[in-house]
Amino acid sequence: MERRDFLKMAGAGLATAGLAACGSNELAQEAASDTALPELTWDIATSWPLSLDTIFGGAETFGARVAAMTGGKFQINARAAGEIVGGLEVLNAVEEGSNPIGHTASYYYVGKSTATAFGTALPFGLTARQQNAWLYEGGGLQLMQDFYADRFNVIQFPAGNTGAQMGGWYNKEINTAADLEGLKMRIPGLGGQVMTELGATVQVLPGGEIFQALETGAIDATEWVGPYDDRTMGFDQVAQYYYYPGWWEPGPTLEVQINLDEYNALPEIYQEIIKSAAWEANTQMLANYDSKNVVAFGEILDEGKVEVRPFSDEVLQAAEDAAFSLYDTFSQEDSDFATIYKEWKTFRDGIQNWHGIQEARYLEFLGK
Repeated sequence: MERRDFLKMAGAGLATAGLAACGSNELAQEAASDTALPELTWDIATSWPLSLDTIFGGAETFGARVAAMTGGKFQINARAAGEIVGGLEVLNAVEEGSNPIGHTASYYYVGKSTATAFGTALPFGLTARQQNAWLYEGGGLQLMQDFYADRFNVIQFPAGNTGAQMGGWYNKEINTAADLEGLKMRIPGLGGQVMTELGATVQVLPGGEIFQALETGAIDATEWVGPYDDRTMGFDQVAQYYYYPGWWEPGPTLEVQINLDEYNALPEIYQEIIKSAAWEANTQMLANYDSKNVVAFGEILDEGKVEVRPFSDEVLQAAEDAAFSLYDTFSQEDSDFATIYKEWKTFRDGIQNWHGIQEARYLEFLGK
């Protein structure tokens, strides 16, 4: 892909979103005037290294907004992966009550239940806009909160989205589906299970361990997020190929998870402030990524150290077939997955038909 082609497409593909008021000013005024509200300090365990300022920044934005709207009475301090628990152990700590709150990706915990994936992303699922529409207006958030309460004694709120991701960094060419056989790849969630179905050897590594594994050949490939974070992680220095699109994460949500007992013990106004702060973090992160990825991808193209390639239709079709075959299996094995999947699939089909009419053709024309 040439830089000029990318920049022409980028103007058409950026998501735009304004911060919703969500009653923030009113909540802040009420909290400031209520002298009976308790002073609280929580540490929010995250799955992110400090170096990833945008994704870790989601937790920081959330904490900063809670503090601002409570006049400093409720402090929530973001902690990097490993400071409290490992990056893949956040839900465990919140569920157990050893830490009241976390910021993570729900699909890290598909080993607990495949239904956790709906909180982040399913392969060939929803874009960021579609994900927000499903969660906020399509009943998805209520479905997920009911599930989390029943299974983990946790309540969660969307608190970040990276937007559509790239397909990752590879030291082997991927021309056909057969090229995935034996590939050693870091990829979590249901995307990892699809890759396993296609013959890859999958590993789930926290962010801080991926660079060394790729550099030393312990893995042949990794996905992460997109150009801005990927350059921060240094993947462009140790990989030959950069593929797109990231079909496993077309619009992944990150979330704040709170122990339900701790949440229920909060004053009602603090609960409302948490909801508002999470909304702002969700919106802000997507805007950050959409802005920063444009610059970072342009730099990757200019440097010319790696080859940027699309996945072939054959690879995408094989992955899509494997994904929906897995969904049928999960629906038979996991009643929670089946319940959520039925509603999610209906919403997905409808909104993708609509966006296919009113947006896909527009973007196709602008990308010529």
